[in-house]
Amino acid sequence: MEKSIENIWKEGFLKSDALIAPKVNNLYNQKSIHIIDKFTRMFKINLIAIVVFSFAFLLVSFFMGIPVMGFLFFLTLSVMVWVNKKLLDGLYKIDKGESSYQYLKAFSQWLSKQLAINKRMATFMYPTFFLSFILGYWFKDSDGMFLGERLVNETLEHFPDLYLVFGVPLVAMVAIILIIGILAFFGGRIYKWDLNIIYGRVFKKLEELLADLESLRA
Repeated sequence: MEKSIENIWKEGFLKSDALIAPKVNNLYNQKSIHIIDKFTRMFKINLIAIVVFSFAFLLVSFFMGIPVMGFLFFLTLSVMVWVNKKLLDGLYKIDKGESSYQYLKAFSQWLSKQLAINKRMATFMYPTFFLSFILGYWFKDSDGMFLGERLVNETLEHFPDLYLVFGVPLVAMVAIILIIGILAFFGGRIYKWDLNIIYGRVFKKLEELLADLESLRA
């Protein structure tokens, strides 16, 4: 019985002595390296952009009179960049000399680890950003007084019966805690949404290529 094109393709991919095997393997090796190299370049550029932004925002925050916000933003982003730089070092250790399938599987495992770590960090990162915004403007100088204290005093003039906790209206503190809790709960999902905007097309190509290799190995 004559072999179908699909069977010939599979045998060519799986058997090293088949005539078509080197061409197929070389094609997928090139595709694998191209996709991972593209992701690596985008990942590095993204980290550099975050570093530049964090330094720029820190500088601008001093001129705007909100250095607390700038420092907390800078500290949070610096930790994120440091962690991802360590993860990027692990990506460089993946052996490109392996088969395209093993190469992509190793990259996929690295990517899963990277996503899991960043999702956990996101549960703290987004609440920290919000808290830095609140603290930044609370401690902003306003004619010799912190802006937060001035706002509380003006609020008490209209609502003198407000209950204060550490000089902050209880209702405001409850609202802040509630928002922090929501950001912590949805932090991982926000991170995935943000990630798909930047790397969505690369992830789709990676999934398609892995699916092709899985079907050839079946």
